[in-house]
Amino acid sequence: MHCSWKAVILLALASIAIQYTAIRTLTSKPFQLCQLPSPQNCGLGGADTDAPFERAAGCEDYPLFSFNASRKTHILVLATTRSGSSFMGQLLNQHQDVFYLFEPLYHIQTTLIPRLFHSRNMADRRVMLGASRDLLRSLYGCDLYFLESYIKPPPSNHTTDKLFRAGASRALCQPPVCNAFDPADINVEEGDCMKKCAALNLTLAAEACREKRHVAIKIVRVPEIGDLRALVEDPRLNVKVIQLVRDPRGILSSRIETFRDTYRLWRIWRATGRRPYNLDLSQLTVVCEDFFSSVSTAFSHPYWLKGKYLLVRYEDLARNPLLKTKEIYEFLGLPVDKKVEEWIHANTRGSSEPSAKHKFGTVRDSAANAESWRLKLSYDMVEYMQSVCHKALRQLGYRAARSAAELKNMSLSLVQDRTFVPPS
Repeated sequence: MHCSWKAVILLALASIAIQYTAIRTLTSKPFQLCQLPSPQNCGLGGADTDAPFERAAGCEDYPLFSFNASRKTHILVLATTRSGSSFMGQLLNQHQDVFYLFEPLYHIQTTLIPRLFHSRNMADRRVMLGASRDLLRSLYGCDLYFLESYIKPPPSNHTTDKLFRAGASRALCQPPVCNAFDPADINVEEGDCMKKCAALNLTLAAEACREKRHVAIKIVRVPEIGDLRALVEDPRLNVKVIQLVRDPRGILSSRIETFRDTYRLWRIWRATGRRPYNLDLSQLTVVCEDFFSSVSTAFSHPYWLKGKYLLVRYEDLARNPLLKTKEIYEFLGLPVDKKVEEWIHANTRGSSEPSAKHKFGTVRDSAANAESWRLKLSYDMVEYMQSVCHKALRQLGYRAARSAAELKNMSLSLVQDRTFVPPS
């Protein structure tokens, strides 16, 4: 009985804490209260961003909600590792009005559940997803202090040199955050930024975030679009999701080369032609299952994704980077400025063999790199992958190689022309 009273007290305290957090979130300074026009159009009045908010018919049924008063576009790149997400993120990072963050969810994973990356345990995933949504919501409001709970060691006086890939963000390598580079530089190396800008002042970073008209975040630790519904529907935000996919065969080939220890058994299979009995097949099948589930959700045309979702294949982006970038920017309502075009020209005509020490780099021959996996994987590996990933491959327009000769014939593309109509 004594223990049960303790449990009741703990539950009461937890309830109070949750209510306090909810109240604090709904009344935070970057947002103001206004009425939600409809569940299909959370938080955006008219298409004209300068037009006053007008109450839509039927709104009497809805309570007051916090509203995205700044009209920022909150861009979310949903991807998986080795799918071209660094390249996609940099296309957004180059825009002068975009504040970009490279995979801030890394800190949540390493703090809460370090070995979660391929976990299918639902309890683990719920913990990760709940914390991830809270962090993303705060970052879109330019509250970078929220990150401090997950950065190890904790920042001192809101200053840290441990923010994951901070140098991948132009805004964090420019004034007011850092004065080491000219804002006109379009190709500041990440390593140079990390070296010359030293520790990151999160107060100055938050100031830089507020000065930008849009916030873009790239993530690879959320499995599928359905996991983001609460964030997309949040009336305080104007979230637009770009889901980047890649041929799973290409993802596997890239991971084998990049994460050599983790994918050691796949390397043995490729070298010997014999599949190891203890091979972790989930390293591949999870990707295919998440792709299929996520895209199926999006193209069932749910109301909450109306006008907020765009599917992009890495192969299409690699073959026609400027054309595809213009389509992406049109979806986001952003103009493609000269700096973006210059960056594309400088970063899509490099070597088709990126060096190991620049495994997260973006300078390469993008068109040649898109299907180079065909020359690196053995046919028995490809054939197996095609059998376990056939639903995702077919859904996304990737053809199966029917023989070893067809696999190596680079003149025959395995990427079918496909137009994906977004939810509207």
